[in-house]
Amino acid sequence: MTLALAMGADFIMLGRYFARFDESPTRKLVVNGAYVKEYWGEGSNRARNWQRYDDGGKGGKMAFEEGVDSYVPYAGKLKDNLDSSLAKMKATMCSCGSSSIPELQEKARLVVVSSTSIVEGGAHDVITKNNDTTIR
Repeated sequence: MTLALAMGADFIMLGRYFARFDESPTRKLVVNGAYVKEYWGEGSNRARNWQRYDDGGKGGKMAFEEGVDSYVPYAGKLKDNLDSSLAKMKATMCSCGSSSIPELQEKARLVVVSSTSIVEGGAHDVITKNNDTTIR
């Protein structure tokens, strides 16, 4: 989200983001042992109807599917996740020295980073603690 805004976006489409939460009207299912929520993009066959996708021609239908009918990982309550997402956006803006979106768009710089840099920049050569782990 922050990258899109930094690159100059005036708005961002967040259907897949919001589809993950309890407040989404879709069903919560278990797929391959993990909880997921159903999701379909606006350009998918499932979402189509002539009012949204009339191309103005005689057929009145689009020739190909542009979206997917799939699942997204279940994420719980919107409130809990939205606070985290906003905190990450604010931290990124702060790292760029920005206190507003226009200032972010002016100051942000994208830098290509190698996969080795990502590994070296994070925790490595350690065994991370897990709250479920009991030492015996």
